[in-house]
Amino acid sequence: MRTHVGIVCYASMGGSGIVATELAKALADRDHDVHLISTDPPFRLGGFHPRLTLHQVQTPSYPLFHEPQYLLSVANRIVQVAREQRLDVVHAHYAVPHATAAVLARQVLGASSLGAAVPAVVTTLHGTDITVVGADPSYSEIVAFSIAESDAVTAVSHSLRQATSTDLGVTRAIDVIPNFLDCAAYERLNLPDLRRRYAGDDVRTRVVAHVSNFRPVKRIDSVVQIFARIAAEMPAVLLLVGDGPEIATARRLTHQLDLATQVHFVGVHDNVLPLLSIADLFLLPSSQESFGLAAAEAMACGVPVVASNAGGLPEVIDHGETGFLHRVGDVDAMAGSAVALLTDSGLHARIARAAAQRVRERFCAERVVPMYEALYDRVTAGERARR
Repeated sequence: MRTHVGIVCYASMGGSGIVATELAKALADRDHDVHLISTDPPFRLGGFHPRLTLHQVQTPSYPLFHEPQYLLSVANRIVQVAREQRLDVVHAHYAVPHATAAVLARQVLGASSLGAAVPAVVTTLHGTDITVVGADPSYSEIVAFSIAESDAVTAVSHSLRQATSTDLGVTRAIDVIPNFLDCAAYERLNLPDLRRRYAGDDVRTRVVAHVSNFRPVKRIDSVVQIFARIAAEMPAVLLLVGDGPEIATARRLTHQLDLATQVHFVGVHDNVLPLLSIADLFLLPSSQESFGLAAAEAMACGVPVVASNAGGLPEVIDHGETGFLHRVGDVDAMAGSAVALLTDSGLHARIARAAAQRVRERFCAERVVPMYEALYDRVTAGERARR
């Protein structure tokens, strides 16, 4: 059944915004009417999609307020879009402030005398909205309330669902719907000129990659330290893709370790497929990952991943089968697995094939998007029954 859905997300680079945008595009391609609600065109929105409309949120500043009132402006925009487009569902990505705004908007619509339909609220938890923001006493009560007041809640991994229950005392049902990607698009490309641009003409040179928003949780210092150990064993270059608060740390450390000529700061790219296609190894030594979308994207391109055994990563990577997982901060162990992969062509080929197959079996849009469609059908049926 065609659904009129409003998807609320952050526009910046990061897993929640990427997944929300990819879901919006996939739903539009499946003949649903989709309305993205965000401050700016979201990262990876890309080209034109006939059934997808962007509604931008404007947050003015007034001298009376200490800071712009983003929560209120998002809630107000949801109310406007829900009335104009007769939304069936508001799907909030990230618990606060988006789920909070969606719950508030639903209350406004319910109290209105204008007769607008009241949409169901679906909240998707992505990770730091629970493990960082939700764990902060300044926000925990509002996070728990917003989750409790949602008509349905999803988490991107079983690990995150458990953390929500343990850390916030949430007892309600939470559906686990994993992150996903367009598997038709994520296939390794043959780009010898691009590889030569970074790796030069020496065929022995290995290309190591890391893609993130460069926040402290990504442990960029570990990325560089692991690479230093790799570079001591073989010719290698490191591609650091993205930007964020820890980029200065990475630059400083590369100079301290005398790696400046071997580390390339590639910057932010909305299409990382070409860069993953020239990589031999992907590093993700994060202290916490609710899912690890960047790892799944690398795996889909046949790039083995060495990562931390943290959060939802074990639900994406089987240690020794589709990649390697080690204790957070164990740089030596991660470097050991990395060197083994880069020096043993048979091991590398086996892991690369298994990793790509794992993604195609579990994390393709064709498998995951119908889970959201079924959820929308369930909550809209419940909402119709209450009217």
